Amino acid sequence: MNTEVIARAAKAQSGRSRIVVRLLLVTLAAGLVFSILSTLVRGGFAYVEERDAIQAELLQLRDIVQPALTKAIWEMDRASVAVHLDSAARLPALGRIAVTLRMADTAPEVHVRDRTGWTRDETLPVLRRPLTYSPYAGASEIVGELEIFADGRELQARLYREIIVIFITQLVQSLLLAGFVMWMFNRTVTRHVRDVAAHLDALSAKTLSRKLALRDKLYHNDELDQLAGGVNELQDRLAAHLGQLAQYEGEISRHRDHLAELVGERTRALEAANRKLDELSRRDALTALPNRRHFDECKDIEFRRALRTGQPLSLLLCDIDDFKRFNDTYGHGAGDDCLRQVGEVLASCFMRAGDVAARVGGEEFAVLLPGLNAAEARAHAEHLRAQVFALGIAHEASSAADRVTVSVGVAALVPAQMRDFDALYHCADVALYGAKRAGRNRVECWKGEDRCDAGLPS
Repeated sequence: MNTEVIARAAKAQSGRSRIVVRLLLVTLAAGLVFSILSTLVRGGFAYVEERDAIQAELLQLRDIVQPALTKAIWEMDRASVAVHLDSAARLPALGRIAVTLRMADTAPEVHVRDRTGWTRDETLPVLRRPLTYSPYAGASEIVGELEIFADGRELQARLYREIIVIFITQLVQSLLLAGFVMWMFNRTVTRHVRDVAAHLDALSAKTLSRKLALRDKLYHNDELDQLAGGVNELQDRLAAHLGQLAQYEGEISRHRDHLAELVGERTRALEAANRKLDELSRRDALTALPNRRHFDECKDIEFRRALRTGQPLSLLLCDIDDFKRFNDTYGHGAGDDCLRQVGEVLASCFMRAGDVAARVGGEEFAVLLPGLNAAEARAHAEHLRAQVFALGIAHEASSAADRVTVSVGVAALVPAQMRDFDALYHCADVALYGAKRAGRNRVECWKGEDRCDAGLPS
């Protein structure tokens, strides 16, 4: 293995292996759990053994003190009874020893010795034995009763010491086993896995020819050797694949510039088409004027600008008089031609920057006039009406004249009365309705005292 790979492997070995650390933690945890379970099981057996041992000690004590106590009671030697009880009370396993003296014609007399702090534990055995004295062969008399109670604290102390010894023993065994397993795992697996990782980390297109070789293996032809063989085989396949890719890239590069030129041409053509489509989507196909969509985009912009700057804003609504009768009389082809001519007049009359003359309906037109007050807008409207009248398009069915005429409604923005553009539009519509009612072929301006909620013509 080359020097670079060896250096990377050494660097990897300088840190702790995460796999080894995790395995060590798992092993230690398993050892701890095993130690606890083993301690619990063995502690149960130790409890039984210690309890039996304490009971055996108490039985032995009973067998020792019973004859002496019996004789002392028979002889009415209370001092000897007290001495025997005090001597027995020194046994660590003893919690209480009680002697009941039964004498004729007298109440039972009880002598008790308790260990300091002793309380009765119902789970521990109690030894009771009547004290029987035989003054001569064939005769016996009960002179008292002996009760011996075990001290639960002694059992707990013995059990605690036993459990500590068991737990420490099991834990030491588990730690030794875990350490040995970790040492073997690191020696036979981890170091070689780090070698593989360092080799792969140093791998590049220029180093694919360098083969992976595991150093100082204790065993051969195992899974690690299979892994190393798989890595080397993968490098061979990858080298062949990269050579094929280089060949393909050479072929692709010859077409790349040509393709870029084609894409550029198509992109420019698409952008031009999109601009044209965008323009068409905002133009009326018949009159070439802006359509309702373009008008709606401009109206809110101009309305907010007028409110912000305090500049005047006027709106003209123009309608061709008796246009339905014109179509019925001359046909729809003549109607379309009439609309085109009126549209040309609108385009020629409103050419200022910011003016928007749009076809918003069949024979309806709207004109936004930023910067013009009501009087100026009315003058422009009169000029528009006169120009349409001057076209001289015959209209025998008109109720206003013998030619095509228009009626125009004018409204100027009054911010205090108009909260949005729809209110301004409605006021211009009211003025247009007034021009229709006044005989058509005229211009009417909306006045502040006019009601904008009046009925409009159908």
